[in-house]
Amino acid sequence: MYKLIIEGGKSLKGEVKISGAKNSALPIMAATLLTDAPCVIRNVPKLRDTQTMVKLLQSLGKTVEARNNVIKIFSNGPLKDTAGYDLVSTMRGSFCVLGPLVAKLRRAKVSLPGGCVIGVRPVDLHLKGLKALNVKIEIENGYVFAKAKNLRGAQIYLGGVFGSSVLATANIMMAAVMAQGKTIIESAACEPEIEDLANFLIKMGAKIKGQGTPRITITGVKKLHGADHRIIPDRIEAGTFILLAVATRSDIIIKGACSSHLLALIDTLQGAGVKFNCTDDVIRVKTKRSIAPVSITTYPYPGFPTDLQAQFMALMALTPGISVVTDKVYPDRFIHIAELNRMGANIRREGINGIIQGVKRIYGAPVMASDLRASAALVIAGLAAKGKTEIHRIYHLERGYENLEKKLTLLGAKITRKRE
Repeated sequence: MYKLIIEGGKSLKGEVKISGAKNSALPIMAATLLTDAPCVIRNVPKLRDTQTMVKLLQSLGKTVEARNNVIKIFSNGPLKDTAGYDLVSTMRGSFCVLGPLVAKLRRAKVSLPGGCVIGVRPVDLHLKGLKALNVKIEIENGYVFAKAKNLRGAQIYLGGVFGSSVLATANIMMAAVMAQGKTIIESAACEPEIEDLANFLIKMGAKIKGQGTPRITITGVKKLHGADHRIIPDRIEAGTFILLAVATRSDIIIKGACSSHLLALIDTLQGAGVKFNCTDDVIRVKTKRSIAPVSITTYPYPGFPTDLQAQFMALMALTPGISVVTDKVYPDRFIHIAELNRMGANIRREGINGIIQGVKRIYGAPVMASDLRASAALVIAGLAAKGKTEIHRIYHLERGYENLEKKLTLLGAKITRKRE
């Protein structure tokens, strides 16, 4: 196990290239289970999570060839129907093999998922949607057993207590593309990653309309073919670098990003006094010496992303004045508060709210990463803090940020990795 050591307190400068979106890559890789034909996926980030998905596909009978950021996936014999605990329990995104396995084989045995410890994230919407498609579901010994003699299209409402579900929308969409008749998903997730998955499925021969809106209409087909597809840029990585630039008062050019995927973040920061220069795939961040505190509430896309909540809180901790961060998507996603407070921040939790009294300066300290985005928040805090910060359990970062240390070093950060 490794830790990161950061010498903070200095501005950064330069260009950074954004990698492909992890949350697009995982379901798109899973979607290759729907066909026996070869598929090529480009701009796949080299992450612990994508490596886990490669292993999962291999365990299901696929042959996977990876070179640089291109993955080729082939069929080599019959597909297996069981996604085991050892892999699925380590990464929640791997649960999205359930939909394509049911569509292709009419049966599946998939372990209940794992991932970051950020509160309860049930799979009830996944199962509700599959049942509507005529899938019989049983849960035994930590596994979901799914069977369907015939998949039938249906009208499905996928709204949950905290809004739409990205992974559930992906699972149901992948199952419905090979169901008889028409499926309408109401309250579907609108995230760019869902639109990216739909575009990949369309290249495979699926008939989908409405992707990127709350109503997705799918007309089932009997067979899908292979496809060649390039993953969209990772908007959460881009947003993390934007917040990092503001927190360290840096002049950073972010290349390969899509600013239209980050309008909620950009609008919020503009209200705080941050200047942006955005073109088609380049975002330049310019920050004054001081910015104003602003409050945010997370919502499903196109609202403020919950996956940027922790990083935004790190910035507000450094912004004198009072701000409030409310998370209505994952209300328990506040484990990072205690670690930020160890560095001199003044944050308290009240229910689904983080109340922040911004301070002028925070200080380096040993801290513990609890999940993927909390890890990124601690990196931001460490880069902005005075002195040395040690971040332990950084394997979380490797799940979602490709070559983060290298990218930061090229921007002038003093950051090293050491074995614990």
